[in-house]
Amino acid sequence: MVKYVIKRILYAIPVFLGITFAIYLLINLAPGGPLAILASSGEMSQTDLEAMKIELGLDKPIVIRYFIWLADLFRGDLGTSYRTSQDVAMMIGQRIQPSLMLTGVGILGAIIIGIPLGIISAYKPNSIWDHISTFIAFIGASVPSFFLSLLLIYVLAVRLHLFPTSGMYSAGAGDDMMDLLHHLALPAFACGIQPIGNYIKQTKSSVLEVLNEEYIKTARSKGLTNPVIVIKHAFRNALIPVVTTISLSIPFLIGGAVVVEQIFAWPGIGSLMITAITSRDYPVIMGVAVLICAVVMIANLILDLIYAALDPRIKFQ
Repeated sequence: MVKYVIKRILYAIPVFLGITFAIYLLINLAPGGPLAILASSGEMSQTDLEAMKIELGLDKPIVIRYFIWLADLFRGDLGTSYRTSQDVAMMIGQRIQPSLMLTGVGILGAIIIGIPLGIISAYKPNSIWDHISTFIAFIGASVPSFFLSLLLIYVLAVRLHLFPTSGMYSAGAGDDMMDLLHHLALPAFACGIQPIGNYIKQTKSSVLEVLNEEYIKTARSKGLTNPVIVIKHAFRNALIPVVTTISLSIPFLIGGAVVVEQIFAWPGIGSLMITAITSRDYPVIMGVAVLICAVVMIANLILDLIYAALDPRIKFQ
């Protein structure tokens, strides 16, 4: 297993380099830039702008700047924000916990709700639970996260006053856990509703497919009850495509969290990313991109290891 993990890490290096170079190239080729934003304020002369350009290294070719950034990254230096002059690693460190909390609760809730509903839908087709699961899957697949977020705020926060409209804590609440959960409920639901729909559909489809296998018919002929057959035999063998769906949903969940964080004023990586893009703060954009790449690659590696634990036929090579 150790050799497999090392091989996967080695494979991830060129992927990481390709992704970061593409992002670096795109943000530098995008219209405008940090100097253009400074020039629009009218507070700096052309001489000052030229001096700032040299100080920030923006006078060098893009490829040279990328390799300078990459060398600094390998030394553990993510650079300094153009906008705030703060260390990028420190800025990300302050925002990473709220983002991990939001996306973690969103995907965990989607797994806890979506997979059991998918199993019940496969076990009892055309039942009330099957209709409920189908409706939830339809909502998750069809309603954009930004629209759902605004709808939740209007109905549950503005009209019914059941939840706060924004933020992570109420004023003066300190680090109260119940207040945090109260603020977390709506954005986590907005993040998790689409994955819930995907997990329901994939789990139902996989379990139904497995239930038609010959060994399931053999288990029934031996007198095993349906719950035992579904939970002990069918579900485990249906988990591989479900785990794949979870793996593929992680990048989309992170992307959706960026929008949700902005709408709910959640102080996470997403809102930091939006601010950095607006102000053309290249070091912060690249720092967030590195974090997202690392999270997705680590998550995929962990899920590959889970594959082998679920199916003995999968070997580490």
